[in-house]
Amino acid sequence: MLGLGTLAKKVFGTPNDRKIKSVRPLVEKINALEPEFQALSDEGLKDKTAEFKARVQNGESLEAILPEAFANCREGARRALGLRAFDTQLMGGIFLHQGNIAEMKTGEGKTLVATFPAYLNALMGKGVHIVTVNDYLARRDAEWMGKVYAALGMTTGVVYPQQPESEKKIAYGADITYATNNELGFDYLRDNMKSSLDQMNQRDHFFAIVDEVDSILIDEARTPLIISGPSQDRSELYLAIDKLIPELNEEDFTLDEKTRNVTFTDEGNEALEQMLHARGILPADQSLYDPESTTIVHHVNQGLRAHKLFAKDKDYIVRDNEVVLIDEFTGRMMTGRRLSDGLHQAIEAKEGCNIQPENVTLAQVTFQNYFRLYDKLAGMTGTAVTEAEEFSEIYGLGVVEVPTNRPIARVDEDDAVYRTAREKYDAIVETIREAHAKGQPVLVGTTSIEKSEFLSGLLTQAEIPHNVLNARQHEKEAQIVADAGKFGAVTIATNMAGRGTDIKLGGNVDFKVMEALAANPDAHPDELRARIEAEHAAEEARVKEAGGLFVLATERHESRRIDNQLRGRSGRQGDPGRSSFFLSLEDDLMRIFGSERLDKVLSSLGMKEGEAIVHPWVNKSLERAQAKVEGRNFDIRKQLLKFDDVMNEQRKVIFAQRREIMEAQDLSDTISDMRSQVIDDLVEQYMPPKTYADQWDTEGLHRDCIEKLGIDVPVVDWAAEEGVDDEQITERLEEAASNYMDEKVAAFGADNMRQIEKQLLLQTIDAKWREHLLMLEHLRSVVSFRGYAQRDPLNEYKNEAFQLFESMLDSLREDVTRKLAQIRPLTEEEQQEMVRQYAAQQAALAAQMKAAQDAASGQQGDSTPAEGAVAGFDENDPATWGNPGRNDQCPCGSGKKFKHCHGRLA
Repeated sequence: MLGLGTLAKKVFGTPNDRKIKSVRPLVEKINALEPEFQALSDEGLKDKTAEFKARVQNGESLEAILPEAFANCREGARRALGLRAFDTQLMGGIFLHQGNIAEMKTGEGKTLVATFPAYLNALMGKGVHIVTVNDYLARRDAEWMGKVYAALGMTTGVVYPQQPESEKKIAYGADITYATNNELGFDYLRDNMKSSLDQMNQRDHFFAIVDEVDSILIDEARTPLIISGPSQDRSELYLAIDKLIPELNEEDFTLDEKTRNVTFTDEGNEALEQMLHARGILPADQSLYDPESTTIVHHVNQGLRAHKLFAKDKDYIVRDNEVVLIDEFTGRMMTGRRLSDGLHQAIEAKEGCNIQPENVTLAQVTFQNYFRLYDKLAGMTGTAVTEAEEFSEIYGLGVVEVPTNRPIARVDEDDAVYRTAREKYDAIVETIREAHAKGQPVLVGTTSIEKSEFLSGLLTQAEIPHNVLNARQHEKEAQIVADAGKFGAVTIATNMAGRGTDIKLGGNVDFKVMEALAANPDAHPDELRARIEAEHAAEEARVKEAGGLFVLATERHESRRIDNQLRGRSGRQGDPGRSSFFLSLEDDLMRIFGSERLDKVLSSLGMKEGEAIVHPWVNKSLERAQAKVEGRNFDIRKQLLKFDDVMNEQRKVIFAQRREIMEAQDLSDTISDMRSQVIDDLVEQYMPPKTYADQWDTEGLHRDCIEKLGIDVPVVDWAAEEGVDDEQITERLEEAASNYMDEKVAAFGADNMRQIEKQLLLQTIDAKWREHLLMLEHLRSVVSFRGYAQRDPLNEYKNEAFQLFESMLDSLREDVTRKLAQIRPLTEEEQQEMVRQYAAQQAALAAQMKAAQDAASGQQGDSTPAEGAVAGFDENDPATWGNPGRNDQCPCGSGKKFKHCHGRLA
């Protein structure tokens, strides 16, 4: 008997079916308009864009224009690229315009799908951002799809790291801008650190389409974007502590792999304290539990995490003496990203790399809060349904599964579970050998660089030719993926599995043409392409006959989405294919999430060496374990976001205030209000309401008036007058302060004074905001302990963060007032002295740059001391060097730090 839910689905269809059905009439309208737009000239397509823009400005809605705009865009793409969008691609475009996530399988042409809603929304003239996962895809898509927009009379821009400011401004000013999520977030923060409006690059946050939306809005959303500046150098402490960690025994710490957490036991703390005393890191009279030991305890904890939780070639790689993080979800290098709170420095010490100074946060934002700035958000991916709840709750995005253009012909086999990793790898090598023998291309998915290289070694022993794709081969990624579908190809890939580049059966025609043109530049491109396409058709037929692409996964990931992404590499556009997962009870997921029970079951079944259990029940139980992990990770992200939302409200207030200041021509009223508030606070502090004159602290008020307002007025005499109250003194102080500021305006000139006020206000806000961010970081690190007192840490954080924000605004008023009171025009002698100091600084900087360049090019100077050396300095006699600190300038006069110069020889 059918359940009520099942019966309802059979009669009415699923909610997803109903969404698909609702847009079919729109698709039919677009198709009906096709002949009309095909009849237009190339200029006619551009004229249509101008017509649509005029209609939008006259109040017509985008929904009313949608069928015509989509028909125009389809025709533009057909002429520019030779690609005619399928009905399913039009559907995807409609769902994106409605502010949904369109789940479309690999190979369904998501890059082209984005052009439809981007073109339609760009008619508003506010700019549309298309977000990609890496710079290569941003540039590729901008160049590729830019041809479509150009055919329609629209401009395209691309934003990339280290881009000149002038180019970046033009890119953001384009109708459609391609950029990575990191660059957009960082530009938002940078813009809100600028001192004038014309320096800001981003326009409105109107509409963003996020490609690989699950990767960007979920996987990467756990790490905030931070712009930081250097703080003090503590490299010696990191190195000293790093030497201690390997001496610890297993009973000295507890490691929880489920939560990725490691902590010292009581025995560990005692052993650690003894080691720290013995090495002189911790003073003999000081315990680890003393408040003065906080910094050392923090460094020790980070050292332990670096050694026990972070593995080389899995979580990071060492490249050019630098620790580069690896994205656990895509396997790509995250160049420029650093772990915060000293953890990155601890890993650098562990690997013997140069330790870069810790940083202090200047500005930060999470991806969740950045992308929620947009009026409308949409996304595309091959795998989003498993995270539909998070997309809905955090971003208000619905998920729609768009049907494939052709039915999926891929065969997804049940998982094969072996007892040991050795048996699993033996079976994998044998399976690859069989597929390779019949010419079937194989894509082997691994979870880390280490495992991809281990498997590569096994295949080399078995004499099976193959390619390896991991973060080390990052530059060759597109080429390796393009070849992965060739007859007999074997490709080992970490999680990235070629996101953004289709694996086409028989290989990629475009790459083959580029190779052939590079080898023979004189060949005629069209003739060359025709010949290569004919050869490719024969190769594709052979690969299809061999069974299409075989995706072989060597492990299950914590997230079902990553597994589905790997599966989705096979069976694109209705191609034949096959996917299979080979697991063992020693895999991380199986080991951490209860393999003991399964081990007992397998033992009782009497499984022989090399045998595997294959059953749908195993798949279901594994997916349940994965769903639990996903749920827990969602809860962690949700909790992090609740805390960040508190800071986000304050960030919005500060950034809005900065913008108002930059837009204002005259801030004298704001400055005057601030000064009045400071005077009110001073009078209230020293002459509290409802107190008698003999209780007033007029000496204190007089002292603070000089310090904070720059005015020396007879407050003590005023207070002694008969019948004077606090209000009258407030009025007199305001009048004296205003007169004093009027004198400054006369001395500087009104226009100069307005600029000084603006810049001073902005600089003070930025400095106060930086201090406030640091305070909030410290508050976050301790507020969780309030839970032990039965108080909600989130509410405690909200209350205290609000109080800190209020006190920051109070101190901002005071600082601005005091600084303005202290400024004065420079005398001629002072101006000349400043010029001299600046020239000396520039000369010293030039000498440092020359020394650095000489060192980089390996030049060895002679043994005579450099100009500017300390008197009596002798290269060959350390006794003449004095006693410089390791971070002081070297006495030889090179301009380098002592530890990087003669200190290395000492």
